[in-house]
Amino acid sequence: QVQLVESGGGLVQTGGSLRLSCEYSGFVAPITTWAWYRQAPGQQRERVASITKGDVTQYAADVEGRFTISRDSAKSAVYLELSSLQQEDTAIYYCNTVALNRDFWGQGTQVTVSS
Repeated sequence: QVQLVESGGGLVQTGGSLRLSCEYSGFVAPITTWAWYRQAPGQQRERVASITKGDVTQYAADVEGRFTISRDSAKSAVYLELSSLQQEDTAIYYCNTVALNRDFWGQGTQVTVSS
């Protein structure tokens, strides 16, 4: 059974940092892409960062230079380092993987940035 479990969200002040983790398990097919998405209240879910099997990374324009995605295959984990956080970063953050052209999602972790 495929599982993605996020952790590390919380309440942080503007300018602060957080590290989100996603541990995944149960995959029998190779994962080709790992990503982090976020969804703010009343907004559509948007991709903020991704990393491929070849460790090629991409970032949304508004997080470039502030967020860093990485993965550790030995730990079956993917991470998102968030820094210089702004109130606009407040959202539920979801871990996503793609395997055999299928998307898999975690349950999400709340990040709240206060002034």
